[in-house]
Amino acid sequence: MDRDIRHILEEVQNGGMSVDSAYLKLKEEPFEDIGYAKVDLHRKIRQGAGEVIYGAGKTAEQICGICDAMIRHSQSRILITRMDREKSDVLKAHLADQALPYTYHEDARIGIIGSMPEPDGIGRVVVATGGTSDLPVSEEAVLTAAFYGNEVLRLTDVGVSGLHRLLPHLDEIMSASVIIAVAGMEGALASVIGGLADCPVIAVPTSVGYGASFHGLSALLSMLNSCASGVSVVNIDNGFGAGFLASRINHPKLRDSKERPTQES
Repeated sequence: MDRDIRHILEEVQNGGMSVDSAYLKLKEEPFEDIGYAKVDLHRKIRQGAGEVIYGAGKTAEQICGICDAMIRHSQSRILITRMDREKSDVLKAHLADQALPYTYHEDARIGIIGSMPEPDGIGRVVVATGGTSDLPVSEEAVLTAAFYGNEVLRLTDVGVSGLHRLLPHLDEIMSASVIIAVAGMEGALASVIGGLADCPVIAVPTSVGYGASFHGLSALLSMLNSCASGVSVVNIDNGFGAGFLASRINHPKLRDSKERPTQES
């Protein structure tokens, strides 16, 4: 059961909220139509995480408007992906009068409204990067996982062209809760890590490589054809998707019998 709904029901049970007030909160519109976007206000209830803004293709003014709608409806932490510095500067100025902090990470092209949470996952997310050219995608994965409350460890420049650079990190690999392997070229890093780890491995192909890499297609196909068990693959350059999935794996929903609804005879 989603924590927000559970909190409302507990408030009613404890007398801190009336039934009518709780009804109004649960009845709120599931989205707000601001003309150019329908901002999803119930995504946290459905999925446990609020809507994320994909900045590419949106104007700075549209990003500001979507953020305003989220803030009006009490979303105090907002993640904006694939946003350039120019749009970020406009958003930063727009938020100047807000009490919420704002940080822009140019390497990952990510903007974050609000403060980062304390890690509360069951273990640690390891993000292993094949080469320095893959860092923009891996940093997107790192920041996404951290945004959702995960302890993240970076292993940078550990590609298979110099396998000895990866082997000193066996302890970190074998103790991870989930590993994200980010690599371009032939994408072999995911298979190597998948053969060493006993946890889920999320492979992220990047568009790094010479002509025959086909902008990441070669790495994507190599990762899909990995002979290592337990390796799954997200789309080319999709660091956000990998970070989000890693957080889901690192935050299993534990339910005991008291939280499950019972059927009365």
